[in-house]
Amino acid sequence: MGHNVYYIGSEPLTFEIIERILGTNMKLELTAEVRDRIQKCRDYLDHKIEQQTGPLYGITTGFGSLCNKNISPDELSTLQENLVKSHACSVGDEVSPVIVRLMMLLKAQALSLGHSGVQVITVQRILDFFNNDILPIVYDRGSLGASGDLAPLANLFLPLIGVGDVYYKGKKREAIAVLDEFAWKPVKLKSKEGLALLNGTQFMSANGVFALMRAFNICKRADLIAALSLEAFDGLIDPFMDCIQQIRPHRGQIETGAEFRRLLEGSELISRPKAHVQDPYSFRCIPQVHGATKDAVYHVTNVLLTEINSVTDNPTIFPDDDKIISGGNFHGQPLALAYDYLAIALAELGNISERRVAQLIMGLRGLPEFLVANPGLNSGFMIPQYASASMVSQNKMYCYPASSDSIVSSNGQEDHVSMGANAATKLFKIMDNLDHILAIELMNAAQGIDFRRPAKTSPILEKFLKEFRKEVPFVEDDIVMYTEIHKTVAFLRRNHF
Repeated sequence: MGHNVYYIGSEPLTFEIIERILGTNMKLELTAEVRDRIQKCRDYLDHKIEQQTGPLYGITTGFGSLCNKNISPDELSTLQENLVKSHACSVGDEVSPVIVRLMMLLKAQALSLGHSGVQVITVQRILDFFNNDILPIVYDRGSLGASGDLAPLANLFLPLIGVGDVYYKGKKREAIAVLDEFAWKPVKLKSKEGLALLNGTQFMSANGVFALMRAFNICKRADLIAALSLEAFDGLIDPFMDCIQQIRPHRGQIETGAEFRRLLEGSELISRPKAHVQDPYSFRCIPQVHGATKDAVYHVTNVLLTEINSVTDNPTIFPDDDKIISGGNFHGQPLALAYDYLAIALAELGNISERRVAQLIMGLRGLPEFLVANPGLNSGFMIPQYASASMVSQNKMYCYPASSDSIVSSNGQEDHVSMGANAATKLFKIMDNLDHILAIELMNAAQGIDFRRPAKTSPILEKFLKEFRKEVPFVEDDIVMYTEIHKTVAFLRRNHF
């Protein structure tokens, strides 16, 4: 790795590498070795087409159910361009710039592995777009996640051939005009190249990578806010002791217990004698519930690490074995199942958070009802719990597994699809709700702890509360709540954990 340069295809991608590439605006380059690998596969394919008498799927034939239609040699390039144009059917909301950048990065990685038969210039142009922040406009709906992400990837790569729109320097521009500015000719796609660009799981994968980066953060945030709620509720530390985690040694559970002991170290509140022997499950079972979510996140991380370092287009070319195989590596099933699992796991953080909020407003353990000094005249924190409950319920709706659905496409040729793209995009709806659900819990927990004053929580949590109170005040008498919720969400999103 050179100075702020990353050599694509030179090693397996990791989350740390991806964060570094995106976070420090690294430039992507190809080493001579990777160029040779890409070229070797292209040379083999050209040679094969010259010698071949029978049809090669998608190379000398049509696509999908049109695989029995042969294409003449002088039309192979037109075939690939037509493919990219006709498949650009993504619709809906524009995909965020970070997802577009991730899609380009992940596609370049896959093509650099040397089994796709593309030209070196095609991969180089993807890197040129990435390095110059030329971002094709892609929409978030339209992929079945089975022949890979055909529609969004077609939108992503239209600009390579001088068609479609891009964002460049903050403006929406026609791709061809931006190519002209750089004196780049549109890429003249050769046989198989359109397929190599459009087949693949890069839309699903890019969304998954970004979702996981957010999920790591949400898990940490959920622990910190739950620790504050435990203090506000005058809860017990016993369920977080290491000995109890070790006799049921799930990794996430052990880590959650350890995190709570770290967060609560030196707290007056947690160490004082308690009148009660047990807490409700929403407090007592935090290591088990939050821990299981973390274990799901780890599982999905492993699935994705395999995926982003794989070849997922079709047909796949093996120059050393003299084989061109039409297979199914573009099928998103491994991701679809993993994302549905992640959706359920993340939604549970909201589910248990809302229950802690409910416990805090019931007027238990010396706290006033609805966490206000004068309930009756004031409704206090009555209605934020409603809002939380509404979003928790909506998240349950988003937990409907996309992967359990399949609709036949391509006139029966593509008769089982993964719906992995839908599984991926709904993760963001769940996480957006979670940001608000956890913000509401934080407001309640901070309010509850203020009623316990002058007793203090731990130094770590006191520091956090001090920062929070600079932006969101203690509620004495009723105020407009939505502005405070919005401020709390913004505070949490700004503070990376």
